[in-house]
Amino acid sequence: MQDHTYQYLADCVLAAHVVIVAFVLIGLALIILGNIFSWRWANALWFRAAHLLAIVIVVAESWLGITCPLTTLEAWLRSKADQASYSGSFIEHWLTQLLFFDAPAWVFTLAYSVFGILVVLTWWKFPPKRQRRDMFP
Repeated sequence: MQDHTYQYLADCVLAAHVVIVAFVLIGLALIILGNIFSWRWANALWFRAAHLLAIVIVVAESWLGITCPLTTLEAWLRSKADQASYSGSFIEHWLTQLLFFDAPAWVFTLAYSVFGILVVLTWWKFPPKRQRRDMFP
């Protein structure tokens, strides 16, 4: 593969990473707002389970000291493109600014853990519901 193909793939991985982060962050807000405004989909079991699974993975990686596989894949693709990590295309530059901050590891572990606790508390306060499909609406 050519270097620009690896760079493109690395940018795609970074974009996917941003989408997952947005799902976790915005998802919690939507769950809370959905319960305030009675949006049925906000408590759909599939949505709540996907959201819980996403934050559980983030918290587990943090506590276990595991680098996110998406970060590892992106770095590998950038090395194959003969790029230093996080310098290059427009997409890469701006999405990186959104995702990565300079702080000690314990800050992230604490933040992910607190956020994970908030997600679990929403399961208690606003339990998910199985959506029954009516055969005859």
